Amino acid sequence: MFIRVGFEAKVDCPNPTPMLLALRLDPAGDRKVVGSDAVRLVPEVPLEEYYDTFGNRFGRVTMPVGQTMLWSDCIVEDSGASDVYDWQATQHEIVDLPKETLQFLMPSRYCESDSLMATAWGLFGNTPPGWARAQEISNWVHNNVLFGYPFGRPSKTAVDVFREGTGVCRDFAHLFITLCRAMNIPARYVSGYLSDIGANPDGAGDFCAWAEVYLGGRWFAFDARHNTPRIGRIPMVRGRDAADVAMITAFGFYDLSYLKVWTEPVDETIPEQQFDDLLAERPDVEALVLNVIPDRTIRDSFVPGPT
Repeated sequence: MFIRVGFEAKVDCPNPTPMLLALRLDPAGDRKVVGSDAVRLVPEVPLEEYYDTFGNRFGRVTMPVGQTMLWSDCIVEDSGASDVYDWQATQHEIVDLPKETLQFLMPSRYCESDSLMATAWGLFGNTPPGWARAQEISNWVHNNVLFGYPFGRPSKTAVDVFREGTGVCRDFAHLFITLCRAMNIPARYVSGYLSDIGANPDGAGDFCAWAEVYLGGRWFAFDARHNTPRIGRIPMVRGRDAADVAMITAFGFYDLSYLKVWTEPVDETIPEQQFDDLLAERPDVEALVLNVIPDRTIRDSFVPGPT
């Protein structure tokens, strides 16, 4: 199957504002892409691309004074399969973990696993290690954190989420990651697109955040916000937490005045030869943000929220 993914965003800057953009698809993915996932800017502004230490593709740009529109639109191939569940996946001993996974055991900016270690062992210490333990952590976060758009804020950490019992999708991911790391399960943060295929729509489209854990020799997606297998999960970036891979990191003040995100299945009756024609006009979908986000503060970052 094919899924159309993309976004339109408008940022307003009172001064020239350097930004780092994490808005492209996972460069390591092997999906067929029709069109381009490159970020386009209107008016055109020079954008320099680079790769971070996690292999993510970023763009560095200085936004001019006034309003700039950012957009991307492409069609990606997807297997149509839901998230993989493997109840036989085992938890590795620390000495047996691949070296590259060890950094995802450590506390990080939004995932203070050292602060919640005693809590995690008290809650999940009697659960069998491996998949069952990771799933129990996901169940607990899903059942004990109330989702709501007003609950999100850029500075909110996993400890805050645990204490307040509220959050948006990135907060669910941060708390799940934190509790997994406290139980010696490598866990990393992922953001990207998530379709509503086979699920009830959550409202206006948005970017989504979830987690991946390392069990049984591979990484598995865990989404404590939805806590059920989903179809059409398309990663963009991965890191220790949202501090590594915010969609927009600004070194100055800006206002996000408009955001529209789409993750829509392509009609199976449309042949691939007509995909370019389909991409000639961007889809008419509901906007998520319409002049409701206040001015961002210096070094603030936009990260996935309401999905």
